[in-house]
Amino acid sequence: MKLRLLFSTLALGVCGLLSAQSVYPGLFQNKLKVASQAEESAACFELKDVRLLPSRFRENLERDSAWMVSIGVDRLLHSFRTTSGVFAGREGGYMTVKKLGGWESLDCELRGHITGHLLSAYSLMYAATGGNVFKLKGDSLVAGLAKVQQAYGNGYLSAFPEELINRNIRGESVWAPWYTLHKIFSGLIDQYLYADNPQALEVVCRMGDWAYEKLRPLDEATRRKMIRNEFGGINESFYNLYALTGDERYRWLARFFYHNEVIDPLKEEKDDLGTKHTNTFIPKVLAEARNYELSGDGESRSLCEFFWNTMIGRHTFAPGCSSDKEHYFDPDQFSKHITGYTGETCCTYNMLKLSRHLFCWNPSVKVADYYERALYNHILGQQDPATGMVAYFLPLKSGTHKVYSTPDQSFWCCVGSGFESHAKYAESIYYHNREGLYVNLFIPSVLHWKERGMSVRMETDFPESECVKLEVSAEQPVRTAFYLRYPSWSGKVSVCINGKKVKVGQKPGAYIVLDREWKDGDSIELTYPMDFRLEQTPDNPDVAALLYGPVVLAGKLGTAGMEAPAPFSDPARYNDYYTYDYHIPADLPVVLKCDRKRPGKNIRRTDGGLNFETAGGQRLSPLYDVHHQRFVVYWNLDSE
Repeated sequence: MKLRLLFSTLALGVCGLLSAQSVYPGLFQNKLKVASQAEESAACFELKDVRLLPSRFRENLERDSAWMVSIGVDRLLHSFRTTSGVFAGREGGYMTVKKLGGWESLDCELRGHITGHLLSAYSLMYAATGGNVFKLKGDSLVAGLAKVQQAYGNGYLSAFPEELINRNIRGESVWAPWYTLHKIFSGLIDQYLYADNPQALEVVCRMGDWAYEKLRPLDEATRRKMIRNEFGGINESFYNLYALTGDERYRWLARFFYHNEVIDPLKEEKDDLGTKHTNTFIPKVLAEARNYELSGDGESRSLCEFFWNTMIGRHTFAPGCSSDKEHYFDPDQFSKHITGYTGETCCTYNMLKLSRHLFCWNPSVKVADYYERALYNHILGQQDPATGMVAYFLPLKSGTHKVYSTPDQSFWCCVGSGFESHAKYAESIYYHNREGLYVNLFIPSVLHWKERGMSVRMETDFPESECVKLEVSAEQPVRTAFYLRYPSWSGKVSVCINGKKVKVGQKPGAYIVLDREWKDGDSIELTYPMDFRLEQTPDNPDVAALLYGPVVLAGKLGTAGMEAPAPFSDPARYNDYYTYDYHIPADLPVVLKCDRKRPGKNIRRTDGGLNFETAGGQRLSPLYDVHHQRFVVYWNLDSE
């Protein structure tokens, strides 16, 4: 209740002119100096044009908004000001400023990345809710960063000294300085695009100018040596800055960070990803997606599509996540990598970003199905409903549990991407083209489609219910097509328009097309039948996850052996999320006895939600709803 009251208060502010969100096809035409050269078949809606209705998603958004608002701007600027010398500190440093810990502590070389993520998250939340507090927080951060940049005097801006960049250029050990700068670049760009802050563009352009002067004199050998260090998606940011300004220096910078050893094999469609760091890899492909859109380079598009299909086909677990201890592994040994450190959340965050680009190039139910799976089973379930804290990994080893961050002593990369993810649930529910509207996700929401003079309201309890209702509001009758996703997991769909059943000629994996004149008050009702199915590991058919429709079901295993601070991270232990000892009890019930052809045969529903019980007494619930206890996702199968 307190969170809802806070959310209502935050949303009272009237939003100003928003320009949109991260750079995807169809957006910011009034701000881009470089038009898209790509072949695109669908376009995104601005985040401000979609509002979430009450649902599990909006509850996550509300908790996210409360946490991000609780973090003081002075705390986020503290390390920037200290390093740059903007203020003279008293003994103990800024007596009224409580220091951030974990990855944001003053002795961490990654410090400042959360400020970048929150620049993006405040702007996203402003677009998603219209809450003026998010605009004010973002404006204050940008103004504070501008003063820090002025103190440096050369356009440089960071919470760590420029010497970390120099160490990177010399090939010396340093923890990912360009990765951190990428978050600040992206956050400032998002502040300009989402929150219409012109100062943010001025600051980020000065950063770009500094980067050009810093890197332009370097030779090829130095370039190749320095980019071995993780640099995140800094080249994507430079492509976006080029698109906003038309300044060729920024495109030069984007191409400077082209990682030959990573991208060239993808151009040759080589799918051996070895044991590379997964989330170092995906952002480099995102940069190639932007290169395709800005230049029309067909090679960049092809490698993005090849990579996406390789990831989904060979490197993705049942909940839509990837990686084991942040790295790729041999997919022929898939079942041996179901560990307590699978599913780094940042990887899924970036795969969803790549999926948005691919969908715009070629609207595909396959892409939308993956997006739904990863969003529901991983991103939605990353956040602890009791506290709003988030998990770094989605552990899939039987008997593990989710390990959550702390309010101000963790600040891992997945905390930063989590701030953004839970603010932008509305961004991929709907897309459009010249002919009509794509309905991709079944999340309660209202779309305001200004160009067509119509609104669409979606009401549903999906996935707890198989029914979805769309209601049209229109000033005048509107001729347009509705493209309704017919998911690959669905049984025979039922479609009614204004209460009258219509024939459906499509099959699962396609879009149901309803092309007609729509009037105010028209409605569409859909029923998507769901059933149980097993998803076996590719190397071992006796190990499998159980799904109901798109939802991964987890067996609930209780709390035996979980002692405080579990299920929360212990900030006193170095990187405990990465070395966490789950103290898994022996002999947990992780065997599922079932008919492999009809896995739901002896499973009964226990209430109106998606809670089930097997004949053997095992309790099953959606993975996204299992918190503060142990669980099993990949069962050892015992055929009936």
